[in-house]
Amino acid sequence: MTDRTFDIVVWGATGFTGALVAEYLLAQYGLGGDLCWAIAGRSQEKLDSVKAELGADAADLATLVADSFDEESLAAMTASTKVVITTVGPYAQYGSPLVAACVANGTHYCDLAGEAQWIRRMIDTHHDAAVASGARIVNCCGFDSVPMDIGVWFLQDEARQRYGSYCDAITMLVKATKGGPSGGTIASMLNIIKEARADRSVARVLVDPYALNPPGDREGPDGRDQQGVRYDDVAETWTAPFVMAGINTKVVRRSHALQGYPYGRDFRYREAVMMGKGASSWAKASTMTAALGGFVVASGFEFSRGLLEKHVLPKPGEGPSQSQRENGFYDLRQFGQLPDGSVIKSRIKGDRDPGYGSTSKMLAEAGVSLAVDDLESAGGVLTPAAAMGGALLGRLRENAGLTFEILD
Repeated sequence: MTDRTFDIVVWGATGFTGALVAEYLLAQYGLGGDLCWAIAGRSQEKLDSVKAELGADAADLATLVADSFDEESLAAMTASTKVVITTVGPYAQYGSPLVAACVANGTHYCDLAGEAQWIRRMIDTHHDAAVASGARIVNCCGFDSVPMDIGVWFLQDEARQRYGSYCDAITMLVKATKGGPSGGTIASMLNIIKEARADRSVARVLVDPYALNPPGDREGPDGRDQQGVRYDDVAETWTAPFVMAGINTKVVRRSHALQGYPYGRDFRYREAVMMGKGASSWAKASTMTAALGGFVVASGFEFSRGLLEKHVLPKPGEGPSQSQRENGFYDLRQFGQLPDGSVIKSRIKGDRDPGYGSTSKMLAEAGVSLAVDDLESAGGVLTPAAAMGGALLGRLRENAGLTFEILD
């Protein structure tokens, strides 16, 4: 790709999250240095507005105009860069033409998609062609599912180094989070629920724990993601369902498959929310479970979904204030069970709110890794761990405010 004008193009920079990615790249890498990057969107006027908001340091930032449904403009944009970072979702509605253009041009790609049914379609449609062209198509490069996917890579690497064997099973529990809701994520979730009600094949993908695995490898020991309240004997806590488990667990299993099953075919992985011990924690877990179930049911009907969208939920492109982002955080715990029955524990922490502040930094560093790191992975429709592994782990620790550590 030595003939490319740019290392990275940020597609969707005029949106809320895209502007945060551009802001981060400018602060972390600047302009005129080793990393050559640009922003892109549908409107030159809005791109100019983003540049103005970024300040004088962005005066020389290049801009490109392209449209999600204009194949010629997408082809020109993807041919000009090594990597496209895209924040334009829901991806099931707007993402497919861009993926096709990247695959055709051998251009690497990373996004924030958490839509399992769409990712499955991209795998089926483009994986073989991406292998042939060398394009690394990497979905789920935000809070879903980088901390979890790279977290498993980290914990298993530590287990191998410390104990000479990999974990047979890993449970990830969300201990704490603070941050505003993501309008884009909620829009994608509503679209997923709408698709699932209209198409039973979509519903089957959503409930299949191995739905993103390669053809012929879609079986294993894991069942459906946690639906109710459950006591975790290893962590000694009541747990409730985690809303993002439906995509995260599938991504972790695809990573394992793409890496050749180094942890064994019987490796198990699950996610939930840590609620604590005692009757009051059980009650809180029950309330959270009921609320999540109620949201899913209400979102499945057009009338109630419309009321939620109009009066309750944030709109796509809306997000928390700078103060909310900077004061946000998340704290995740992993419990890995080794073959001898012992447990290795880790903590993953982010220094910004998960939905925007931390997500924008993770996505940006994924794009930089794809652009400049000497990666061992081949092309294909990949996952963060399978595509970037330790290279991305290092960038997250050094630049993006994430902490990965083993607990005694």
